[in-house]
Amino acid sequence: MAESLLFGLAESFIGKIASRAVEEASLALGVYDELQDIKNTVSLIKAVLLDAEQKQRQNHQLREWLRQIKSVFTDAEDIIDDFECEALRKHVANTSGSIGRKVRRYCSSSNPLVYRLKMAHQIKHIKERFNKVAADRRNFKLQINESDNRVVQRREMTHSHVNESDVIGRELDNKKIIDLLFQDDGGDKSLSVIPIVGIGGLGKTTLAKCVFNEKIVVESFPLKMWVCVSDDFELKNVLIKILNSASVSNSNPIHQENFDVEQLQNHLRNKLVGQKFLLVLDDVWNEDRVKWKELKDIIQGVAGAEGSKVLVTTRSHIVANVMGTTSSHNLQGLSSKDSLSVFVKWAFKEGEVKNYPELMEIGKEIVEKCGGLPLALRTLGSSLFLKVDIEDWKFVRDNEIWNLPQKEGLWTY
Repeated sequence: MAESLLFGLAESFIGKIASRAVEEASLALGVYDELQDIKNTVSLIKAVLLDAEQKQRQNHQLREWLRQIKSVFTDAEDIIDDFECEALRKHVANTSGSIGRKVRRYCSSSNPLVYRLKMAHQIKHIKERFNKVAADRRNFKLQINESDNRVVQRREMTHSHVNESDVIGRELDNKKIIDLLFQDDGGDKSLSVIPIVGIGGLGKTTLAKCVFNEKIVVESFPLKMWVCVSDDFELKNVLIKILNSASVSNSNPIHQENFDVEQLQNHLRNKLVGQKFLLVLDDVWNEDRVKWKELKDIIQGVAGAEGSKVLVTTRSHIVANVMGTTSSHNLQGLSSKDSLSVFVKWAFKEGEVKNYPELMEIGKEIVEKCGGLPLALRTLGSSLFLKVDIEDWKFVRDNEIWNLPQKEGLWTY
């Protein structure tokens, strides 16, 4: 259901804005307060989306309002992706070697001042659009429900679907993760946890999605759960998310405020007992071993069937070491060939690249500067989509931002 998906999008969007990476980026750009206003407005919208789900079937205007919200979220996600691009550049700013230099330069394809002004304008525009749809919610007399506390089938809400045609160059990684999922634990009864580690923009979540949806995985794990964790690793909240994803029925709704951790643990036991399950914990930031052990002990204690696995995606090697029971799968950048394929997919309409050989030559040079980062390739390719003036491509390739020393770069924090 689109509106349930919107609730998930709202949760995810709020989590992204609250992340350390976006917070640092927004402070550097001078738009921190504006993003906080947007987060508060999205919270107001999110609070009524669950009621809208129940009422939209009989109300055409309400359905149209939900479509407008989806449109705003789509554009807002693009802006946050831009922020995450810059956060990635910061994350590897001190990395030695040519790849590190390439990665830290790719995000801004314009003059730093122009970029700042452009982002400020985009954020102002998105803020106005969010304010408009938030104000319109009053027209529908919707009830406030701050969180989805029902145990319902949430798989469609958790962004576990992936368009395989959009995934390029990850076949070997996909096979390695699947091999780990089916690796014999040698009778070990402890919970098996497989970490996927890499800097932002490498496609860890995309890889996990590919594995999650593989036919052999679907057939081998009767119960599959996908939980986007991000910065929120509070035990009760994570248990609720796992329950939401594990449930196959909404006949017995659970309200979070009515249950303590002990009761949630009992509900989880009823869902998982005797079932071979795959649990994906996506985008984990928690490095506190005590918090992880509390959650692990509960999951392990519900006595799922032998062969159950947990797949974790994280940027932090500390997280991987704290949670993992196997060696981490360290995700690397794409090959030159695959990098070019990704860039072409986003920069040109299908089948049209052959019509622009001069642009393609410049594109190859841009691709080389991206250091194999899928997010960089997608961002730059998208920025050049439908631009056939060779000067636009040269401007990206030759812009001084690629060669600025770190202290003179767009970010100085």
